[in-house]
Amino acid sequence: MLAVGLMSGTSLDGVDTVLCEITGYDESTQVKQLNFITVDIPESLRTKIRKCCSRELIPVDLICSLNFELGYLFADAVKRICKESNVQLEDLSFIASHGQTIFHIPKAYDDYVPSTLQIGEAAIIANECKTDVISNFRVMDMAVGGEGAPLVPYSETLLYGEDHQAVALQNIGGIGNVTVLPKKGDEKKVIAFDTGPGNMMIDEAVRTFYGEKYDKDGFYARQGKMIPELAEELKEHPYFKMDLPKTTGREMFGEHFTRGLLEKYRSNDANDIIHTLTWFTAYSIAYHYKKHLIGAYDLKKCIVGGGGAYNSYLLELIQKEMPEVQVITQEEHGFSSEAKEALAFVILGNQTYHRRPSNVPSATGAKKSVILGQITYPTL
Repeated sequence: MLAVGLMSGTSLDGVDTVLCEITGYDESTQVKQLNFITVDIPESLRTKIRKCCSRELIPVDLICSLNFELGYLFADAVKRICKESNVQLEDLSFIASHGQTIFHIPKAYDDYVPSTLQIGEAAIIANECKTDVISNFRVMDMAVGGEGAPLVPYSETLLYGEDHQAVALQNIGGIGNVTVLPKKGDEKKVIAFDTGPGNMMIDEAVRTFYGEKYDKDGFYARQGKMIPELAEELKEHPYFKMDLPKTTGREMFGEHFTRGLLEKYRSNDANDIIHTLTWFTAYSIAYHYKKHLIGAYDLKKCIVGGGGAYNSYLLELIQKEMPEVQVITQEEHGFSSEAKEALAFVILGNQTYHRRPSNVPSATGAKKSVILGQITYPTL
């Protein structure tokens, strides 16, 4: 059957949209990518999303309206990929939409309970596309004691598990996250967690200094040099002291945090700041691998996906930080770095479609396996 996966991540670089053919479920799942596009998020919507994701007081009418505005944007992405692929909307079995994360609280603090909020109204997508929509994947995992993230370990186990060695799957989107697949037959469990910032801090600096969306191929970072004081301050971030499993997001490494650093170190060269922030992403990945993965899993292979996989300088820094691990990209392994997460939600949606569980409790901390997501049916 045909399905579309939608992913709008913390980097806000667009709506990743993948069209797939998928059959079976559980271990019998077979998926083939037919097409992939990224639909740009208009700057007016980006501004609204950033405002909603900040820790400042936000008018509730903004979030209310944005939920529907994103629903229409996501529906447009589905229509575009179907038109480009000569596929009729009525030929789709389902659409799997992650939504846009507004805030994520993996652990309780102050008077706040663990919770998460993704928006992009599924009813709008279902009505516009005349197709079942599976959305809101994270909340059921949290309902049974998990952190609601990461969710990609299920799909990664199906697609990347190897018989003779452990494999680390490192995604570098706005945030970095890793899934470690033990070699088949190993008693160790699949584990997954966020490694810290991915492109988020780098993108904010490039946007501030150059008015560009991202540092293409590490162009600016290559020209800079390390700022030791900034590097030492970043290494002391409290996220490194948190125990596994753990997740993070814009609330820790987003615009508010990054702009504070840019202001504090404004007397330094822009490229030096971008260089140091790029190094910090590499450092945060290597730090967690050395502390939790390399020895415990005899880890020697890391496959990088997400937008960060296209930053060759970032990859060089990661390899330099952990020379004992081979660092390759999804493309070198025969898959698409860009489509990885959208494809993962097609697989998760397929599990929900068949009323099968798809969280990985050893990764999220959930008490049990559960069926993820909510199904919204189109109007008749």
